[in-house]
Amino acid sequence: MTTPAPMTTAPLRPEEAAHRCAQATIPEEILDVTRRLQGAGYAALLVGGAVRDCLLGRPVGDWDVATSATPEEVTAVFRRTIPTGVAHGTVTVLVGREDARQGVEVTTFRGESGYEDGRRPEEVTFLRDVREDLARRDFTVNAFAFDPISGAFFDEFDG
Repeated sequence: MTTPAPMTTAPLRPEEAAHRCAQATIPEEILDVTRRLQGAGYAALLVGGAVRDCLLGRPVGDWDVATSATPEEVTAVFRRTIPTGVAHGTVTVLVGREDARQGVEVTTFRGESGYEDGRRPEEVTFLRDVREDLARRDFTVNAFAFDPISGAFFDEFDG
């Protein structure tokens, strides 16, 4: 009996990764929030598991928008917001009207330190550079970012 060879997958080239992300059906609400933040002069990118799932061809259930805008700046760009977790940089932007209204979580690029309970950081620092934000993520496979407007793909840590 022979042992099967281990399965390997060649890493995606950045162009192929960007193409796969661009092929995903990104909800219009997510695109609108991203466009408006960028139009106001801030970086706004899709990050984490959503980007990973796009690359794998999986359905995405949870779109995460990360931005260089602070929670106060996000609130200034959008008329309807909820301060979901401002201390950790998260604001929920309400988009759409009445029954079609949805919340889009927008989180400021951040650095973290001091985990006494192993889960919640003692200190959060807001950042302007996505690379620093991606460096804090738990797995390199979750340290991807994609700009759905320009099509730029970020893989700073060879995920």
